[in-house]
Amino acid sequence: MTPLAPDLSAFLQKHLPNERGASPHTVASYAHAFTLLLRFAAARLKRQPSDLMIEDLNVELVRAFLDHVEEGRDNAARSRNARLAAIKAFFRFVEPRRPACLEQAMMIRALPVKRTDTRLIDYLTREEIQALLAAPDIHTQSGLRDRAMLHLAYAAGLRASELLAMRMEDFPDRSLSSVRVLGKGRRERILPLWKETQATLRVWLAVRPSDHGPELFLNRDGRRMSRDGFAHRLRLHVAAAARAVPSIAGKCVTPHVLRHSCAMHTLQATGDVRKVALWLGHASIQTTEMYLRADPTEKLAILDAHHPPLIKPGRFKKPSDKLMAVLAAATNPRNQQV
Repeated sequence: MTPLAPDLSAFLQKHLPNERGASPHTVASYAHAFTLLLRFAAARLKRQPSDLMIEDLNVELVRAFLDHVEEGRDNAARSRNARLAAIKAFFRFVEPRRPACLEQAMMIRALPVKRTDTRLIDYLTREEIQALLAAPDIHTQSGLRDRAMLHLAYAAGLRASELLAMRMEDFPDRSLSSVRVLGKGRRERILPLWKETQATLRVWLAVRPSDHGPELFLNRDGRRMSRDGFAHRLRLHVAAAARAVPSIAGKCVTPHVLRHSCAMHTLQATGDVRKVALWLGHASIQTTEMYLRADPTEKLAILDAHHPPLIKPGRFKKPSDKLMAVLAAATNPRNQQV
């Protein structure tokens, strides 16, 4: 049996950052995936995580964990695929180091990625965004912090990982007029900030404890704000904003929805998807095209430019042959049970 801890530590602390050149965001994402996996395995095998062996993470347990991610944690297929990618990367690292685990590694790496639906994104209207930004209580320290977090996340279109990793050194001229962002794939970008966003940051910095960590946003214990902590604070402010703008209550507002909202409003203001891609730090403009699909103004322009085709209506006849009827039913996806 091969202990898991030494190889997993080497994978996260040396292989990913030093040999693969992975960004801190990637390392953090992989570490989170294994945190979930080890908790699941420890509970299933009734052991401490530090006592687990590589052989314990067999293909049956990994399959059960992926089912747990979707069903037990109610995550989307994209999250499942992200967890699987981290597990596969670890076993790719393990293969040459532990020949005894070669077959196990090959079986896990052969697990298929689940296909996902391409759905329209969720985003907030300008009225909903204004209500959300006004929701934090500016008479408390936590409220000033939350208001600055929400303003910066929306104005710069930041991912949650980018926002929570922000430090004072990321503001080049110390005037808060612009911010340097290290994004996905180690792509760096510098973005200008609105004066309103600068003002909320200055107010927060005036009350921010100076004897704690270097991160810009801290929790009540003086440590870096976590993803779960930010998501929790966001839910509280969404509930408060819903009292002013009830439509926001019907939307699932996550930290990433703030990024989507920034992108949609930038697209509506500029009409140029390339500028949205530059602002968000996308590697490919194909990623940014999802905002075109969600913007109804683009489709209305196309509709106005064309006239409806003159198609003569006909009558549909059901197939008389039983086998052909079965085939006709099978060709309609809506009739198929998932």
